[in-house]
Amino acid sequence: MRHRKVVAAVGLFAIVAFTAPATSVAAAETPKAHTWTVQAGEETPNHAIQGMAFLPANVYIHPGDTVRWVANAAEIHTITFLADQTVTTPPPFDPTDPTMLLPVGGPVYQAGSYLNSGLLADIAPGGFPFTTSYSLTFPTTGEFTYFCLVHGAMMKGVVHVIPASKRYPFSQKDYNRQARKATRAIIRDGRALAAKTRELVEHSHTVALGADDGVAMVMRFIQPTIKIRVGQTVTFKNTGMAAPHTVTFGVEPANFFPPSGDPTNFTGGNLNSGIVGPGGTFTVTFKKAGTFPYICALHDYTGMVGKVIVVGHHDHD
Repeated sequence: MRHRKVVAAVGLFAIVAFTAPATSVAAAETPKAHTWTVQAGEETPNHAIQGMAFLPANVYIHPGDTVRWVANAAEIHTITFLADQTVTTPPPFDPTDPTMLLPVGGPVYQAGSYLNSGLLADIAPGGFPFTTSYSLTFPTTGEFTYFCLVHGAMMKGVVHVIPASKRYPFSQKDYNRQARKATRAIIRDGRALAAKTRELVEHSHTVALGADDGVAMVMRFIQPTIKIRVGQTVTFKNTGMAAPHTVTFGVEPANFFPPSGDPTNFTGGNLNSGIVGPGGTFTVTFKKAGTFPYICALHDYTGMVGKVIVVGHHDHD
């Protein structure tokens, strides 16, 4: 699995002999600071199933240690520590807000400060600045909660900084083993979710804008190719809990967040739903025969594409 290497070593100071002829004193053992790797996101090789988890969700470190989060998916995530650590739900993600979209803060965690990684992904998300990893050093003991701003309270983790006198409860190998097991479970969940959602929309003029259940995300249009007659309508429905999507025909606009075009009388060309959030719908009435490809402008780079085939009134399926 990608991004799974951690530099972790413990060194011993040499025993220093003092001048007293009959005695010597051993210098105290001082462990070197560790760097711990946390996986941000999970996915299948074709990007169709995406995980909504930091693995491990709980990492235990000593003061002076560093946590390095590594992007492990095409879906974008953030590592965000809110200034108020009592908050249980982060603010909604606003990609026009540079404090959410871009890195904020230095390399050392400071209690009471807002720190943000910017967007993490392991391949370039179209149109967005991103990075593949983010590191933060923790100088003091405490429990520090962080979130992915893109996916909200469903995707959070905790850094437990325990006293140096206490042993680490897990090694990096333990964390890696846990991550592999959890990833397999997430992917199974995502595949089951895709099948369940397909059952809900098949044999109808409905396309599901992906699906998510707080564990996994299906980063595909479900029933992506749909065949209708001129004058009929297709409803695009976001049945998920967290992930936003778009339905974009024609040329992707420079700013795809607001809607554009007339969905009540679509004959081809450019049409954009704008952001369709969880529970939202976008309905298009097709007034001309043809084949009309469409994409999710947020996730087309992961393979989230489809097409509507519109036949004439007297054509047969």
